[in-house]
Amino acid sequence: MLILEIIRVAFGALLANKGRAFLTMLGIIIGVGAVIAMMAIGAGAQKAVQDRIASMGVNQLRVFADRTTTRGVTRYRSLTTDDAQALRNEMTLATAVVPDMGGQYQVKYGNKNNSVRITGTTPEYFSLRNYQLAAGRFFTNGDMSASQRVAVLGSVAAENLGIGPQDVGSTLRIGGMIFDVVGIMESKGSQGGWDNPDENIFIPITTAQYRLMGNNRINGVTVQVVAQEWMLAAQGEMERILRRERQLRPEQQNDFRFFNQQELATTFAESTKIFGLLLASIAAVSLIVGGIGIMNIMLVSVTERTREIGIRKALGARRSIILLQFLLESITLCVLGGAIGMALGYWVAKVMASSGGWEVIVTPQSLLLAVGFSVGVGLFFGIYPASRAAKLDPIEALRYE
Repeated sequence: MLILEIIRVAFGALLANKGRAFLTMLGIIIGVGAVIAMMAIGAGAQKAVQDRIASMGVNQLRVFADRTTTRGVTRYRSLTTDDAQALRNEMTLATAVVPDMGGQYQVKYGNKNNSVRITGTTPEYFSLRNYQLAAGRFFTNGDMSASQRVAVLGSVAAENLGIGPQDVGSTLRIGGMIFDVVGIMESKGSQGGWDNPDENIFIPITTAQYRLMGNNRINGVTVQVVAQEWMLAAQGEMERILRRERQLRPEQQNDFRFFNQQELATTFAESTKIFGLLLASIAAVSLIVGGIGIMNIMLVSVTERTREIGIRKALGARRSIILLQFLLESITLCVLGGAIGMALGYWVAKVMASSGGWEVIVTPQSLLLAVGFSVGVGLFFGIYPASRAAKLDPIEALRYE
Protein backbone atom coordinates (compact mmCIF):
# COMPACT_ATOMS: atom_id res chain seq x y z
CA MET A 1 0.00 0.00 0.00
CA LEU A 2 2.88 2.36 0.79
CA ILE A 3 4.32 1.89 -2.72
CA LEU A 4 0.91 2.61 -4.27
CA GLU A 5 0.64 5.76 -2.20
CA ILE A 6 4.11 6.90 -3.36
CA ILE A 7 3.14 6.25 -6.99
CA ARG A 8 -0.13 8.16 -6.53
CA VAL A 9 1.64 11.17 -5.05
CA ALA A 10 4.29 11.11 -7.80
CA PHE A 11 1.69 11.03 -10.57
CA GLY A 12 -0.33 13.73 -8.83
CA ALA A 13 2.68 16.02 -8.78
CA LEU A 14 3.23 15.48 -12.51
CA LEU A 15 -0.41 16.00 -13.42
CA ALA A 16 -0.45 19.24 -11.46
CA ASN A 17 2.08 20.65 -13.95
CA LYS A 18 1.10 19.02 -17.24
CA GLY A 19 2.67 21.65 -19.49
CA ARG A 20 5.98 21.62 -17.68
CA ALA A 21 5.99 17.81 -17.59
CA PHE A 22 5.41 17.62 -21.37
CA LEU A 23 8.15 20.14 -22.14
CA THR A 24 10.46 18.18 -19.87
CA MET A 25 9.66 14.96 -21.75
CA LEU A 26 10.20 16.61 -25.12
CA GLY A 27 13.97 16.07 -25.05
CA ILE A 28 13.46 12.36 -24.31
CA ILE A 29 10.78 12.08 -27.01
CA ILE A 30 13.06 13.60 -29.64
CA GLY A 31 16.07 11.57 -28.51
CA VAL A 32 14.32 8.20 -28.44
CA GLY A 33 12.53 8.95 -31.71
CA ALA A 34 15.83 9.83 -33.39
CA VAL A 35 17.52 6.68 -32.07
CA ILE A 36 14.67 4.42 -33.28
CA ALA A 37 14.52 6.09 -36.70
CA MET A 38 18.30 6.05 -37.26
CA MET A 39 18.69 2.42 -36.15
CA ALA A 40 15.75 1.38 -38.34
CA ILE A 41 17.26 3.11 -41.36
CA GLY A 42 20.70 1.65 -40.59
CA ALA A 43 19.29 -1.88 -40.26
CA GLY A 44 17.34 -1.44 -43.49
CA ALA A 45 20.44 -0.24 -45.33
CA GLN A 46 22.43 -3.21 -44.02
CA LYS A 47 19.77 -5.67 -45.20
CA ALA A 48 19.53 -3.97 -48.60
CA VAL A 49 23.30 -4.28 -49.09
CA GLN A 50 23.29 -7.91 -47.95
CA ASP A 51 20.39 -8.74 -50.29
CA ARG A 52 22.15 -7.07 -53.22
CA ILE A 53 25.37 -8.99 -52.56
CA ALA A 54 23.47 -12.23 -51.97
CA SER A 55 21.76 -11.76 -55.34
CA MET A 56 25.23 -11.87 -56.93
CA GLY A 57 26.14 -15.01 -54.98
CA VAL A 58 28.44 -15.09 -51.95
CA ASN A 59 30.01 -18.44 -52.90
CA GLN A 60 31.66 -17.05 -56.02
CA LEU A 61 35.27 -16.29 -56.87
CA ARG A 62 36.35 -14.15 -59.78
CA VAL A 63 39.83 -14.12 -61.25
CA PHE A 64 41.29 -11.30 -63.39
CA ALA A 65 44.58 -10.78 -65.16
CA ASP A 66 46.97 -8.57 -63.23
CA ARG A 67 50.11 -6.57 -63.93
CA THR A 68 53.41 -7.93 -62.67
CA THR A 69 56.73 -6.16 -62.23
CA THR A 70 60.03 -8.02 -62.61
CA ARG A 71 63.33 -6.14 -62.34
CA GLY A 72 61.55 -2.86 -62.97
CA VAL A 73 59.71 -4.13 -66.05
CA THR A 74 55.90 -4.13 -65.86
CA ARG A 75 54.06 -6.76 -67.87
CA TYR A 76 50.40 -7.49 -68.47
CA ARG A 77 49.26 -10.85 -69.79
CA SER A 78 45.56 -11.39 -70.44
CA LEU A 79 43.62 -14.41 -69.34
CA THR A 80 42.44 -16.57 -72.22
CA THR A 81 39.72 -19.05 -73.00
CA ASP A 82 42.38 -21.76 -72.58
CA ASP A 83 42.81 -20.70 -68.93
CA ALA A 84 39.05 -20.90 -68.43
CA GLN A 85 38.94 -24.33 -70.08
CA ALA A 86 41.72 -25.58 -67.78
CA LEU A 87 39.74 -24.43 -64.75
CA ARG A 88 36.59 -26.09 -66.09
CA ASN A 89 38.37 -29.39 -66.73
CA GLU A 90 40.45 -29.62 -63.55
CA MET A 91 38.61 -27.92 -60.70
CA THR A 92 36.99 -30.26 -58.16
CA LEU A 93 35.42 -27.61 -55.90
CA ALA A 94 33.48 -25.72 -58.58
CA THR A 95 29.91 -26.18 -59.77
CA ALA A 96 30.29 -23.66 -62.61
CA VAL A 97 33.18 -21.95 -64.42
CA VAL A 98 32.02 -18.98 -66.47
CA PRO A 99 34.42 -16.84 -68.55
CA ASP A 100 33.44 -13.55 -70.12
CA MET A 101 35.01 -11.24 -72.68
CA GLY A 102 33.87 -7.87 -73.92
CA GLY A 103 34.41 -4.51 -75.53
CA GLN A 104 32.65 -1.40 -76.85
CA TYR A 105 30.99 -1.72 -80.27
CA GLN A 106 28.68 0.38 -82.37
CA VAL A 107 25.19 -1.08 -82.33
CA LYS A 108 22.58 -0.03 -84.86
CA TYR A 109 18.85 -0.64 -84.68
CA GLY A 110 16.55 1.23 -87.01
CA ASN A 111 17.65 4.85 -86.91
CA LYS A 112 19.44 4.46 -83.54
CA ASN A 113 23.21 4.05 -83.47
CA ASN A 114 24.82 3.73 -80.02
CA SER A 115 28.13 2.61 -78.54
CA VAL A 116 27.29 -0.36 -76.30
CA ARG A 117 29.41 -2.75 -74.27
CA ILE A 118 29.18 -6.26 -75.71
CA THR A 119 29.79 -9.17 -73.34
CA GLY A 120 30.51 -12.64 -74.67
CA THR A 121 29.89 -15.39 -72.14
CA THR A 122 28.25 -18.77 -71.54
CA PRO A 123 24.60 -19.54 -70.74
CA GLU A 124 25.52 -20.26 -67.08
CA TYR A 125 26.39 -16.58 -66.69
CA PHE A 126 22.73 -15.57 -66.32
CA SER A 127 21.83 -18.07 -63.61
CA LEU A 128 25.10 -17.37 -61.80
CA ARG A 129 24.21 -13.68 -61.49
CA ASN A 130 20.47 -14.31 -60.91
CA TYR A 131 19.44 -12.36 -64.01
CA GLN A 132 15.78 -12.50 -65.02
CA LEU A 133 14.08 -12.10 -68.39
CA ALA A 134 11.52 -9.44 -69.22
CA ALA A 135 10.86 -10.99 -72.63
CA GLY A 136 12.20 -13.74 -74.88
CA ARG A 137 14.90 -16.20 -73.79
CA PHE A 138 18.57 -16.47 -72.92
CA PHE A 139 20.90 -18.02 -75.45
CA THR A 140 21.62 -21.72 -74.99
CA ASN A 141 24.53 -24.17 -75.16
CA GLY A 142 23.33 -25.03 -78.67
CA ASP A 143 23.63 -21.37 -79.68
CA MET A 144 27.13 -21.30 -78.20
CA SER A 145 28.24 -24.55 -79.87
CA ALA A 146 27.13 -23.24 -83.25
CA SER A 147 28.48 -19.73 -82.62
CA GLN A 148 25.04 -18.33 -83.40
CA ARG A 149 24.64 -14.59 -83.83
CA VAL A 150 22.04 -14.11 -81.10
CA ALA A 151 21.86 -11.33 -78.52
CA VAL A 152 20.27 -10.77 -75.12
CA LEU A 153 19.87 -7.09 -74.24
CA GLY A 154 20.09 -5.40 -70.84
CA SER A 155 17.08 -3.21 -70.01
CA VAL A 156 18.93 0.11 -70.46
CA ALA A 157 20.63 -0.99 -73.68
CA ALA A 158 17.26 -2.06 -75.09
CA GLU A 159 15.62 1.19 -74.04
CA ASN A 160 18.39 3.32 -75.55
CA LEU A 161 18.01 1.49 -78.85
CA GLY A 162 14.23 1.74 -78.78
CA ILE A 163 13.76 -2.02 -78.48
CA GLY A 164 10.79 -3.30 -76.49
CA PRO A 165 9.43 -6.76 -75.61
CA GLN A 166 7.42 -6.72 -78.82
CA ASP A 167 10.67 -6.44 -80.81
CA VAL A 168 12.10 -9.77 -79.63
CA GLY A 169 12.86 -11.70 -82.83
CA SER A 170 13.98 -8.61 -84.74
CA THR A 171 17.57 -8.00 -85.83
CA LEU A 172 20.23 -5.41 -85.04
CA ARG A 173 23.80 -4.78 -86.16
CA ILE A 174 26.78 -5.14 -83.83
CA GLY A 175 30.02 -3.96 -85.39
CA GLY A 176 28.43 -4.36 -88.81
CA MET A 177 27.27 -7.96 -88.16
CA ILE A 178 23.59 -8.91 -88.01
CA PHE A 179 22.36 -10.44 -84.72
CA ASP A 180 18.94 -11.75 -83.77
CA VAL A 181 17.43 -10.24 -80.59
CA VAL A 182 16.32 -13.31 -78.61
CA GLY A 183 15.73 -11.76 -75.17
CA ILE A 184 15.53 -8.64 -73.01
CA MET A 185 16.52 -8.77 -69.35
CA GLU A 186 14.80 -7.20 -66.38
CA SER A 187 16.61 -4.33 -64.69
CA LYS A 188 19.32 -5.55 -62.33
CA GLY A 189 21.38 -2.51 -61.34
CA SER A 190 25.08 -2.11 -60.76
CA GLN A 191 26.94 -5.23 -59.65
CA GLY A 192 29.65 -3.81 -57.38
CA GLY A 193 32.99 -3.82 -59.19
CA TRP A 194 31.49 -5.19 -62.42
CA ASP A 195 29.77 -3.28 -65.21
CA ASN A 196 26.11 -2.51 -65.00
CA PRO A 197 24.47 -5.43 -66.85
CA ASP A 198 21.49 -3.25 -67.76
CA GLU A 199 23.76 -1.36 -70.17
CA ASN A 200 25.25 -4.47 -71.81
CA ILE A 201 24.36 -6.72 -74.71
CA PHE A 202 25.20 -10.39 -74.17
CA ILE A 203 26.20 -12.84 -76.91
CA PRO A 204 27.63 -16.40 -76.85
CA ILE A 205 31.34 -16.38 -76.04
CA THR A 206 32.18 -18.46 -79.11
CA THR A 207 30.42 -15.92 -81.32
CA ALA A 208 32.38 -13.13 -79.65
CA GLN A 209 35.66 -15.05 -79.98
CA TYR A 210 35.44 -16.28 -83.56
CA ARG A 211 33.08 -13.84 -85.30
CA LEU A 212 33.11 -10.48 -83.57
CA MET A 213 36.33 -9.93 -81.59
CA GLY A 214 38.67 -12.35 -83.30
CA ASN A 215 40.77 -13.26 -80.26
CA ASN A 216 40.65 -15.52 -77.19
CA ARG A 217 41.42 -12.89 -74.54
CA ILE A 218 38.85 -12.77 -71.74
CA ASN A 219 38.09 -10.20 -69.04
CA GLY A 220 37.91 -12.78 -66.28
CA VAL A 221 36.46 -16.04 -65.03
CA THR A 222 33.74 -16.39 -62.40
CA VAL A 223 33.76 -19.66 -60.46
CA GLN A 224 30.86 -20.85 -58.34
CA VAL A 225 32.22 -22.84 -55.40
CA VAL A 226 30.36 -25.86 -54.01
CA ALA A 227 29.90 -24.16 -50.60
CA GLN A 228 31.01 -21.01 -48.76
CA GLU A 229 33.25 -22.94 -46.38
CA TRP A 230 35.33 -24.14 -49.36
CA MET A 231 36.11 -20.66 -50.71
CA LEU A 232 39.73 -20.52 -49.58
CA ALA A 233 40.41 -24.09 -50.70
CA ALA A 234 38.85 -23.34 -54.10
CA GLN A 235 40.99 -20.22 -54.46
CA GLY A 236 44.11 -22.28 -53.76
CA GLU A 237 43.01 -24.85 -56.33
CA MET A 238 42.42 -22.14 -58.93
CA GLU A 239 45.84 -20.63 -58.21
CA ARG A 240 47.63 -23.96 -58.74
CA ILE A 241 45.80 -24.66 -62.02
CA LEU A 242 46.39 -21.18 -63.44
CA ARG A 243 50.06 -21.06 -62.48
CA ARG A 244 50.62 -24.37 -64.24
CA GLU A 245 48.52 -23.36 -67.26
CA ARG A 246 50.34 -20.03 -67.57
CA GLN A 247 53.74 -21.72 -66.99
CA LEU A 248 54.80 -19.51 -64.10
CA ARG A 249 58.04 -20.51 -62.38
CA PRO A 250 58.09 -20.85 -58.56
CA GLU A 251 59.94 -17.57 -58.11
CA GLN A 252 57.50 -15.65 -60.32
CA GLN A 253 54.57 -13.87 -58.75
CA ASN A 254 50.99 -14.46 -59.91
CA ASP A 255 50.00 -12.50 -63.01
CA PHE A 256 46.36 -12.75 -61.97
CA ARG A 257 44.32 -11.72 -58.94
CA PHE A 258 41.18 -12.87 -57.17
CA PHE A 259 37.99 -11.12 -56.16
CA ASN A 260 36.19 -12.83 -53.27
CA GLN A 261 32.49 -12.04 -53.10
CA GLN A 262 32.25 -13.27 -49.51
CA GLU A 263 34.89 -10.79 -48.36
CA LEU A 264 32.94 -8.01 -50.06
CA ALA A 265 29.76 -9.09 -48.27
CA THR A 266 31.53 -9.10 -44.90
CA THR A 267 33.10 -5.69 -45.50
CA PHE A 268 29.83 -4.09 -46.55
CA ALA A 269 27.95 -5.64 -43.62
CA GLU A 270 30.50 -4.31 -41.14
CA SER A 271 30.52 -0.88 -42.78
CA THR A 272 26.73 -0.48 -42.72
CA LYS A 273 26.60 -1.74 -39.13
CA ILE A 274 29.17 0.83 -38.03
CA PHE A 275 27.31 3.53 -39.97
CA GLY A 276 24.04 2.60 -38.23
CA LEU A 277 25.67 2.67 -34.79
CA LEU A 278 27.22 6.05 -35.60
CA LEU A 279 23.81 7.47 -36.50
CA ALA A 280 22.30 6.04 -33.32
CA SER A 281 25.16 7.46 -31.22
CA ILE A 282 24.61 10.92 -32.66
CA ALA A 283 20.89 10.64 -31.94
CA ALA A 284 21.64 9.45 -28.40
CA VAL A 285 23.13 12.86 -27.64
CA SER A 286 19.55 14.16 -27.67
CA LEU A 287 18.74 11.73 -24.87
CA ILE A 288 21.55 13.11 -22.74
CA VAL A 289 20.36 16.66 -23.39
CA GLY A 290 16.84 15.57 -22.47
CA GLY A 291 18.15 13.96 -19.28
CA ILE A 292 19.88 17.20 -18.27
CA GLY A 293 16.58 18.98 -18.82
CA ILE A 294 14.81 16.49 -16.57
CA MET A 295 17.41 16.96 -13.82
CA ASN A 296 17.02 20.73 -14.08
CA ILE A 297 13.22 20.57 -13.81
CA MET A 298 13.37 18.11 -10.91
CA LEU A 299 15.73 20.44 -9.03
CA VAL A 300 13.23 23.26 -9.58
CA SER A 301 10.46 20.95 -8.37
CA VAL A 302 12.42 20.13 -5.20
CA THR A 303 12.88 23.83 -4.52
CA GLU A 304 9.19 24.60 -5.10
CA ARG A 305 8.06 21.72 -2.86
CA THR A 306 10.52 22.24 -0.02
CA ARG A 307 7.74 23.06 2.47
CA GLU A 308 5.73 19.99 1.33
CA ILE A 309 8.80 17.78 1.86
CA GLY A 310 9.29 19.28 5.34
CA ILE A 311 5.67 18.53 6.30
CA ARG A 312 5.92 14.94 5.07
CA LYS A 313 9.17 14.35 6.95
CA ALA A 314 7.72 15.93 10.09
CA LEU A 315 4.82 13.48 9.83
CA GLY A 316 7.24 10.55 9.75
CA ALA A 317 8.14 10.05 6.08
CA ARG A 318 11.52 8.37 5.87
CA ARG A 319 14.36 9.61 3.66
CA SER A 320 14.00 6.54 1.40
CA ILE A 321 10.32 7.37 0.80
CA ILE A 322 11.13 10.92 -0.33
CA LEU A 323 13.98 9.59 -2.49
CA LEU A 324 11.72 7.00 -4.12
CA GLN A 325 8.98 9.53 -4.82
CA PHE A 326 11.22 11.90 -6.76
CA LEU A 327 12.95 9.03 -8.55
CA LEU A 328 9.54 7.72 -9.65
CA GLU A 329 8.63 11.14 -11.00
CA SER A 330 11.86 11.30 -12.99
CA ILE A 331 11.56 7.74 -14.32
CA THR A 332 7.89 8.29 -15.22
CA LEU A 333 8.79 11.33 -17.30
CA CYS A 334 11.48 9.33 -19.12
CA VAL A 335 9.39 6.20 -19.70
CA LEU A 336 6.38 8.15 -20.99
CA GLY A 337 8.68 10.23 -23.18
CA GLY A 338 10.38 7.04 -24.39
CA ALA A 339 7.06 5.43 -25.31
CA ILE A 340 5.96 8.49 -27.28
CA GLY A 341 9.44 8.71 -28.83
CA MET A 342 9.30 5.07 -30.00
CA ALA A 343 5.99 5.69 -31.75
CA LEU A 344 7.36 8.91 -33.26
CA GLY A 345 10.59 7.22 -34.39
CA TYR A 346 8.69 4.35 -36.03
CA TRP A 347 6.42 6.80 -37.86
CA VAL A 348 9.37 8.95 -39.03
CA ALA A 349 11.21 5.83 -40.26
CA LYS A 350 8.16 4.72 -42.25
CA VAL A 351 7.68 8.18 -43.76
CA MET A 352 11.34 8.35 -44.78
CA ALA A 353 11.11 4.84 -46.24
CA SER A 354 8.02 5.63 -48.32
CA SER A 355 9.32 8.98 -49.57
CA GLY A 356 12.92 7.92 -50.19
CA GLY A 357 12.33 4.35 -51.30
CA TRP A 358 14.44 2.98 -48.43
CA GLU A 359 13.77 -0.15 -46.47
CA VAL A 360 13.53 0.29 -42.69
CA ILE A 361 13.67 -2.43 -40.05
CA VAL A 362 12.58 -1.69 -36.48
CA THR A 363 14.16 -4.49 -34.47
CA PRO A 364 13.16 -5.62 -30.94
CA GLN A 365 16.75 -4.85 -29.90
CA SER A 366 16.36 -1.19 -30.86
CA LEU A 367 13.09 -0.94 -28.90
CA LEU A 368 14.63 -2.56 -25.82
CA LEU A 369 17.64 -0.27 -26.14
CA ALA A 370 15.39 2.79 -26.30
CA VAL A 371 13.35 1.69 -23.25
CA GLY A 372 16.49 0.79 -21.30
CA PHE A 373 18.10 4.09 -22.18
CA SER A 374 14.98 6.00 -21.09
CA VAL A 375 14.86 4.27 -17.70
CA GLY A 376 18.62 4.72 -17.32
CA VAL A 377 18.39 8.44 -18.08
CA GLY A 378 15.57 8.79 -15.55
CA LEU A 379 17.58 7.05 -12.87
CA PHE A 380 20.88 8.77 -13.63
CA PHE A 381 19.56 12.31 -13.87
CA GLY A 382 16.90 11.82 -11.19
CA ILE A 383 19.17 10.57 -8.43
CA TYR A 384 20.73 13.92 -7.56
CA PRO A 385 17.44 15.91 -7.28
CA ALA A 386 15.82 13.02 -5.37
CA SER A 387 18.80 12.72 -3.05
CA ARG A 388 18.76 16.46 -2.44
CA ALA A 389 15.06 16.31 -1.57
CA ALA A 390 15.58 13.35 0.77
CA LYS A 391 18.40 15.12 2.65
CA LEU A 392 16.40 18.27 3.41
CA ASP A 393 16.23 19.07 7.10
CA PRO A 394 12.52 19.02 8.10
CA ILE A 395 12.82 22.07 10.41
CA GLU A 396 14.55 24.17 7.75
CA ALA A 397 12.09 22.91 5.14
CA LEU A 398 9.10 23.97 7.24
CA ARG A 399 10.53 27.47 7.57
CA TYR A 400 10.93 27.76 3.75
CA GLU A 401 8.60 30.27 2.10
